[in-house]
Amino acid sequence: MFFALQEHQSSRGSTCSKLAVLAVLCLQAGCYSPSTRVEPSIIFTKLPPYEEGTAYKLNAIEGRATAAQPGERIVLYAKSGVWWIQPATLQPFTNIQHDGTWKNETHPGDAYAALLVKDGYRPRWKMDQLPGKDGNVLAVTVADGPNGPGRASKTLLFAGYEWKIRETASNPGGTHNDYDPANSWTDKSGFLHLRIAGGPGHWTSSEVNLRRSLGYGSYRFVVSDVSHLEPGAAFTMLTWADSARPKEMNIEISQWGETATRNGQFVIQPYYVPANTFRFQAPGKTVTFMLRWAPDRAAFRAYRGAVSRWETTPVGEHVFTSGVPAPGDESVHLSLYVFGNNSNPLRHGTEVIIENFEYLP
Repeated sequence: MFFALQEHQSSRGSTCSKLAVLAVLCLQAGCYSPSTRVEPSIIFTKLPPYEEGTAYKLNAIEGRATAAQPGERIVLYAKSGVWWIQPATLQPFTNIQHDGTWKNETHPGDAYAALLVKDGYRPRWKMDQLPGKDGNVLAVTVADGPNGPGRASKTLLFAGYEWKIRETASNPGGTHNDYDPANSWTDKSGFLHLRIAGGPGHWTSSEVNLRRSLGYGSYRFVVSDVSHLEPGAAFTMLTWADSARPKEMNIEISQWGETATRNGQFVIQPYYVPANTFRFQAPGKTVTFMLRWAPDRAAFRAYRGAVSRWETTPVGEHVFTSGVPAPGDESVHLSLYVFGNNSNPLRHGTEVIIENFEYLP
């Protein structure tokens, strides 16, 4: 809409009239001065509980944004060691409704963050520290999940390292597993015990992981007899990172529900690439497993008995030179879990004893 300005003989009167008309125009058009914008803010109205990070679970998360402008959106993060974008790297934005509310899903974490960002902002999918307010990040809010951080995670000491005991469910091998901290412990000899307990239909598994990354070097695991494991059980020693890029290498003892197959394999993920898996037969009684991890090379070996020398003749060995991950945020995991199989489901509880773990850079 256009307005004609009335000319006045007085230049002062003409100026005042023009300012008055401009004020009316501004009000009708909805324009504003950036200096008068209400300070944007975000609050959470629904938070997931404090939980160990996992890629297999999503919880609802909701909030409200104040003074958000059209085109501005929310970016969510959950903290599990570092800050991970939520709910996925391909879904980094959460839309704000007309009343300022927003809602989405997030993987579990011990803390959650919401950023109000301008249109065109490109968020990072992983960060050690959250960004502060700047030209593109208009507001940041952070909250601990309920029951955290006062709820300390359970840990144990084994082989001179502190290990975190898994408490939350996961989906290893495509099978849902619940975990009971009581299934992981050390005995008076310092040996680590991992157990599957319960019964058909209500098994609980066990897992521990180092609280820090070790990186390139030599890894050695001395394990008591694993030949007793049923086809429906799986024991794994692996380096793993909860990231969008595969950083997983495995020593796995399982027949994966089959009875006429070897019980061991060395794996570089992704496992479905044929060259990334090497099968072998783990012997009875004590077995030593070794991994030598170097840039572009991962050498695996399995030995009969408690062995400390790499040169000893192995019962299984393989060297991967393609697809070997670089270190970063990975850590060592030791896990005993149920592998679902209708032909040979797990029938009895079981236990694995790890006598020693050693790392040399």
